[in-house]
Amino acid sequence: MTPYITRARTAVSLLFLCNGFVIGSWASQIPLLALRLDLSESLLGLMILVFGLGSVTMMPIAGGRIARAGSRRVSIVTSLLFLPALPAVVLAPDLALAAIALFLFGGLTGAMDVAMNANAVETEKAMGRAIMSSCHAFWSLGGLLGAGLSGLALVSVGVVGHAFLVAMLAGIMIALAWPMLHHDQGSTANAVPGRKLLPMTPLPWLIGIVALFSMIPEGAVLDWGALYLSRERGADLALSGYGYAAFSLTMAVMRFAGDLVRDRFGAVATLRACAVLAMAGLIVIGYADNIILGIAGFALAGIGISNLVPIAFSAAGNLPGLAAGVGLSIVTTMGYSGILVAPSLIGFIADHSSLGLVFRAMPILLAVVLLLSGLARHAERQSPRQDGKATQDTQEM
Repeated sequence: MTPYITRARTAVSLLFLCNGFVIGSWASQIPLLALRLDLSESLLGLMILVFGLGSVTMMPIAGGRIARAGSRRVSIVTSLLFLPALPAVVLAPDLALAAIALFLFGGLTGAMDVAMNANAVETEKAMGRAIMSSCHAFWSLGGLLGAGLSGLALVSVGVVGHAFLVAMLAGIMIALAWPMLHHDQGSTANAVPGRKLLPMTPLPWLIGIVALFSMIPEGAVLDWGALYLSRERGADLALSGYGYAAFSLTMAVMRFAGDLVRDRFGAVATLRACAVLAMAGLIVIGYADNIILGIAGFALAGIGISNLVPIAFSAAGNLPGLAAGVGLSIVTTMGYSGILVAPSLIGFIADHSSLGLVFRAMPILLAVVLLLSGLARHAERQSPRQDGKATQDTQEM
């Protein structure tokens, strides 16, 4: 087996860190955009939806390009185009141009997401060990750093200065990653001759359901967790935020540990254990009769949900007869579509019942994930490639 830390692994981790850092920084700019353009809450919601629509539009396009040109080339191109996206949004002088900038920002975010996940899959193959969970952990770490540093930067250099500072720091990460990224020549060389880029095989769509039903509970915790603790469990403003904090902490820790767990016990067993833990956590949240128990439920749910999506992405990138980028584009598009649709649907249900009922119902989705868990066999560890390029990319740091 190759060393645990390699040049290629470091490079793709930097891309995840970069992407998360920019998105975390953007989160701090959202209320300032609303203030600058005098957006109502509903109009701001539509603008955020435009960002999401850009993502799901560009993800399949990126998958097709990865199949032809390889994940390394598409990762570099999309990450370079991604750099000026936040400054473009900040500099947009009116609503129409801001909407266009947000659509492109979301599109490039999604395209880079597919490309870096595809490169992580190729790096996994070359190394013969799991790395996807830790890559997603670096994305979470980047988001934390971006959000954490934004307050000081906004005060120190202003809104526009903050946007350009974020672009500069992201550019440094990309420059460091560029020469070390794993080289691949395009995945269609390994596909079955004559196979279309969007084949009728159900495998990628079924794995897409796994990603979708794993991301909806994650989005529910993000969007509704604090409101649930405050409105239905009586938490004050400080305590209401602890639920998501506990969820985020356990998720980050388990994502860094997830690759070792998957290498030790296998992808299928890890996915099944995570799904059961996530179901248990959501049930605790839904039935908690006090704040402390509710926060403990969020922590348990974070442990379970942490590695569901990384395993699904690894499986999507290793489907037989299907280009890695194409499989990933299908799964990521389906998964992130849930993040777009679920918040409004959950709000509608909560208006007519309660958020507690929503969290009690979420385990049904994860029961489907559990039923489909056998598909995680496609994410099982493979022997490292024996070609010279793989040896170059996986040399010890």
